[in-house]
Formats: sequence, C-alpha cells, structure tokens
Amino acid sequence: MSENHAPPDLTLKPLPNAALKSEKQGDVSFEITEAGNGDLRVAINDRMDHKTSAFLIKSLCPEIRRRSPKNLTLVLDHLTYFDDYGALVINELQQVLNQNKGAFKIDDPLRMTDNILSFVDLKDFERTGSSKPGDHWVEHIGQGALDYLKAIRTMVSFVGSVFLSFMHAAIHSKSLRFGDILVEMEKTGVNALPIVSLISFLLGLVMAFMSSLQLKQFGANIYVASLVALAMVSELGPIMTAIVVAGRSGSAFAAEIGTMKIYEEVDALSTMGFDPVLFLAVPRMIASMVVVPLLTIFSGVFGILGGLSVGVSMLDLTASSYLSQSLDILSLFEISWSLTKSIVFAAIISWVGCLRGFQAKGGADAVGNAATSAVVTSIFLIILSDSFFAILRSYLW
Repeated sequence: MSENHAPPDLTLKPLPNAALKSEKQGDVSFEITEAGNGDLRVAINDRMDHKTSAFLIKSLCPEIRRRSPKNLTLVLDHLTYFDDYGALVINELQQVLNQNKGAFKIDDPLRMTDNILSFVDLKDFERTGSSKPGDHWVEHIGQGALDYLKAIRTMVSFVGSVFLSFMHAAIHSKSLRFGDILVEMEKTGVNALPIVSLISFLLGLVMAFMSSLQLKQFGANIYVASLVALAMVSELGPIMTAIVVAGRSGSAFAAEIGTMKIYEEVDALSTMGFDPVLFLAVPRMIASMVVVPLLTIFSGVFGILGGLSVGVSMLDLTASSYLSQSLDILSLFEISWSLTKSIVFAAIISWVGCLRGFQAKGGADAVGNAATSAVVTSIFLIILSDSFFAILRSYLW
C-alpha cells in the first residue's frame, strides 16, 4: 500500500539581510541589503571619488527611489578613499531620502568622511558605528591633552623653522626681501602711530589725575610727574603698545597668511622652491622688532605729555618743573629695559600671528578664527613674559 506525498517546495525564499543588489565597476563596489521594517543598508567599498561618483549616483538613486525605505544606512566600513565627489554622492542619496521622508544615517567607523563632510552643509543625518571624541568625560580630557601636546609640538617646530630661516637670512642677505620689510614697517609702525599716541596720551592723563587725588593731600603734587613717567616708560608704555600692535598687526599677519594658506598659495611657494617661513614670516618679524621699540618710545613721550596736561591745568605745576621731574626719575636702565621688553613683545606678536596664519585650515571662517586666536594668544604671552621680566628685574635692581 503506497501513500501519496506532496512534492517538496523547491522555491528559494529570500533570507533576512540577503543582498538585494550588488554591483562592481572599476574601483568601487556596492551592495544593497534589506534589514527589515523598511530599513535599507547600502555598503560601499573601496573608493568614492571623481571616477566612481557618477556610477554610484546612477546605480543607487533609482534603486532607493524605487524601494522607498523608511531608513537608509550608508555603510562605509570598507571605504579606502573619499573626496568631495563622494560628498556629492552622499548629498544625492540624502535628497532621495528626503523626498520619501526617510531617515538617513552614515555608518563610518573609520571616520574617512569627517574632513570632507565638515565643509559640506548636510542636514538631518546621523552618524553611527563610531564614538565621537568627547562623548565621555575621560575621552574629553584625553582628547584635550592630545590636542594640547600637538599644539606645543607645532609651536616648537615653528620656532625651529623661524630660527633656521633667520640663520639663512643672516648668511644669505640677498634672500631677504627688503622691499617687503619696508612695507611691513609702514603698516606695523607708521600706520599704528596715531592710535598708539592717542591711547598713551589718555592713559598718562588718567594716571596723573587718579594719582593726584591722593598725592595732593600730602602736598606731593610734583611726584605725579615721577609716577607717570616711570610707569609709562618702564611698564605701561611697552604693554599698551604691544597690545595695540597685537590687535592691528598680529591679526593682520594671521589673516594674510591664513588666506594664502587656504587658497594654497603657501603650497605654491613650496612647489616653486621658496621657503614659506623665510618668504612670509621673517620680513614681518624683522619689521615688527624694528618699529615696535620706536612706537614704545612715542608711547612713553605721549604718556608724559598726558600727565603734563593734568599737572599744568589742575596741579598748578609749571611745564618746566614737570618735565624736569620726569627726566630726573628716568635713567638709562629704565629706557633700555623698556626697549628690551618691546623687542621681545614684538617677536611674540609677529611669531604668533604668522604661526596662526600657517595653521589656518578650512574656509573663510578659518581666517577669522586665526586672527582671533593670534590676538588672544599674543596678549596672553605678552602678559606672561612681562611677569617674567618683573621677576627678573627684582633680582637685577
């Protein structure tokens, strides 16, 4: 007695996460898989560049538009190269998802796309598969420490480059562009003279007025001249001049070199065989170290004149007695000390401005960031170095 059995079902059923479509052309391949619940995964391997972008857009966009997924995850864990054409592919895929009101995610554990996508305005997408530094406070501290050490290494390296460029310029004087040095001297020194003189005059006036409120109680009006002259020449004159120059010229150095760096003019100089540090930084540093001490002298003179205006108009002092008291308190050591500090401040301002310019990366906002960072860093280092000068003077005096 035989029984009838139904023939076995030999129809192949799709397995979960099975590839729906897979293609390869040249240096790129992709695979589309469905994860269920309307989720689609597109894995792109090898390269996303100018050679493969047209193929990817032509192949992927119709497939995604036809399937209308709720969520699309772009898997880039096997990506080896990514440029701005790859960003164009991502932008096209995102627009397709936006038409279908779907969610777009990028799974990029190797972070190959970070640099390019930071300059592209892509909205409404999520990164998965990688933890961003700073998500945990330990990572944040570690990343901050690494960034700090990297900044110190860059500064030390730039100091070495500047030193070698100065040595080369001293040995080969013809390598210096004296025309550029004169132009920078005009922009840094001559053009800054009005604002430095005005600020110093007002500062001397305020100092004389405030000190007179106390000294005239003891009949010591004449010592207002000594106080203003000593403070302006030895301390406030160099610092105020350096701060003004940092705001004017330090930021300008960073903006000029930063713009050249962004537009790859610095790379062009290197390609043509020019040393960018010798070509751009050294003339600016020489010009600053020449004119800033001269500006400091004018600052001291106008500060004394500001105090003189208060002494003559409010303290019943004569101009001759005021100037005589000011000259008596000033010594050659005070003037030399002031000029020495101003040379150091000038070197700091020009060095930091050029450094921030060479560090500029990105778009137009990077130029503004470089200029701002140059001013802030310069002022901090000026105050820090002035404190060292104060400590050193306590041992020399």
